[in-house]
Amino acid sequence: MMSAVYAPSTDEFFVSLRGQGATCNGRPVQATAGTDLDFARVAGPKPLVERLTHPRRDLELHPRIGSLALRLCWIANGRLDAAFAGGQSKDWDLAAADLIVHEANGRMSELSGDAIQYNRRDVTHGLLVAAGADRHAHIVEQFRGNRA
Repeated sequence: MMSAVYAPSTDEFFVSLRGQGATCNGRPVQATAGTDLDFARVAGPKPLVERLTHPRRDLELHPRIGSLALRLCWIANGRLDAAFAGGQSKDWDLAAADLIVHEANGRMSELSGDAIQYNRRDVTHGLLVAAGADRHAHIVEQFRGNRA
């Protein structure tokens, strides 16, 4: 399986081939390692991210990224540490970026940690998170312990 995402606004072309890694503009990419969260490197709906911590007035997230696929690909190239999708995304918004994130040693799932299921009758997805493998596991565990 192969996937590709092109972002004309940044001239970034992400490509992945199952089992062979991911690239951006021909260079290999990897999601950032570790479990710490630098909220300036986290993108997604602020109310969702605030569930990770005790609400803080000074919580500053990465500026909004209009393209969900680009937001997810920036996990793959380490530009972001974590990204959230607030719900209502469709299979076609996610599938290519999901493989790119996975091939860059990242994970993308529902907030529960359950794998995203594609090609169902209902192609709409709920709340999602993407991050490097260790950080993803840490975030999912936080959401399990902090249900709102």
